[in-house]
Amino acid sequence: MKITEQCVVALTWTLKDTLGEELDVLDEPVEFLVRGDDLFEKIETALQGLEVGAMLDLQLEPEEAFGDFNDRLIFLSPRSHFPKELDEGMIFEGTALPEGACPDAPAELFYTVTDIYPEHVVLDGNHPLAGIAIRLSFKVESVRNATDEEIGRGTAGTGFFKVQTRTPGDPLLH
Repeated sequence: MKITEQCVVALTWTLKDTLGEELDVLDEPVEFLVRGDDLFEKIETALQGLEVGAMLDLQLEPEEAFGDFNDRLIFLSPRSHFPKELDEGMIFEGTALPEGACPDAPAELFYTVTDIYPEHVVLDGNHPLAGIAIRLSFKVESVRNATDEEIGRGTAGTGFFKVQTRTPGDPLLH
């Protein structure tokens, strides 16, 4: 079966930055809904017409993937608003930030604690791969027709590309 619109494709891949540093390896196949909300447009376009076993290398520029880095999504918050047990790299959903921590932070984003100081905490609302061109080497492991439920939801249930969906005023990045 060839990959067409509204089918489910299972992929394995290696994701690297343009310097060749490995960012992610997906050894076990994960299913994605083509022409849903699971994949970036450039990946979906490249998949069209491929069959099981096909391998492809693809480079995505920041605007085709996780977007450009936005310094307006860096927030300083008083350390006193956060729990005593706080580590760099922790991620908070915008809706779950401690009360009063960042009143101007958009609630629909995720925030990574990037620095902890005695008086304040630095939160970054950018996707960890924002501003980075990525190289994706993938293999098509299986292809099947999408179910009506998957088409209705717009997803095969995979959230890999949905850690961060958008920045205020920008279109969805998928």
